[in-house]
Amino acid sequence: MSFLLRILATGLGFAAALWIIPGFQLLHNGAPIGADRDTGTAALAVGVLALIFGVINATVRPVIAFLSLPITCLTLGLFTLVINAAMLALTAWLSNLLFPFQLDISGFWAALFAALVISLVSAIANRFIAAITAPVRA
Repeated sequence: MSFLLRILATGLGFAAALWIIPGFQLLHNGAPIGADRDTGTAALAVGVLALIFGVINATVRPVIAFLSLPITCLTLGLFTLVINAAMLALTAWLSNLLFPFQLDISGFWAALFAALVISLVSAIANRFIAAITAPVRA
């Protein structure tokens, strides 16, 4: 259950980034999904993206984070933002191969800011989820 709630939180982060960041958009057959598709299609696409992003963050990201530990220490942790942007680019590449929708990222800065928005929104949503689902102590 908590995995599904985390995917929901990441999906909220994706929705916020798609709404806020120019150059970060979801396409279907070359057209933005919001232009000619219904809300259900957009929600399904965002959910699939959140699932792919969660799997990539659980499998690939720890290896990359370990290998880049020296530069992360040298930059006092700021390189983690670059790792997040790279994981987002990997998510876009993988979703473009496997699904009929495309996550279009126009450049490095769009990926970096989108990763930052996704991280912030999902962290806040995960805090709310943890507060709601925490057992009540008597």
